[in-house]
Amino acid sequence: MDWLMFAVYMVAVCAAASTGAMYPPGPWYDELDKPTWTPPNWLFPLAWTVLYVIIAYTATVVSGLEGSRLAMAFWSLQLVLNALWAPVFFGLRKLGGAFLVLCLLWTAVMATLIAFYAVQPLMGLLLIPYLIWVSYAGALNAEIWRRAR
Repeated sequence: MDWLMFAVYMVAVCAAASTGAMYPPGPWYDELDKPTWTPPNWLFPLAWTVLYVIIAYTATVVSGLEGSRLAMAFWSLQLVLNALWAPVFFGLRKLGGAFLVLCLLWTAVMATLIAFYAVQPLMGLLLIPYLIWVSYAGALNAEIWRRAR
């Protein structure tokens, strides 16, 4: 593995992750009416840390392979959308807007998964936990938004 490229991709995912640190949940989120299947707050950073390492690792492998241009374009798009969610949800407190971002993110993650799979099947499969987590986050966002209306 090219460790320099991995470091570059880790910096990119850390930049995306930084929006979560800039817009933490706080008291506003604590007071929202959330479903019983909402995970504890400590689980979110743990899950995202693991996912961000996977996201960077798969990009490192795929980016060095022939035919990866489209796959890396989708990867870049999903990372931008990933970074956008926390400012919309926690910063602007726009639950519907955040759900829209999550729908776009889910689509971009699925496109990335398919494109990575076409270039290097194992790297596509490694993105399945990310797609599952974004699906879960989308369902949670939708339910919190429904309860808030």
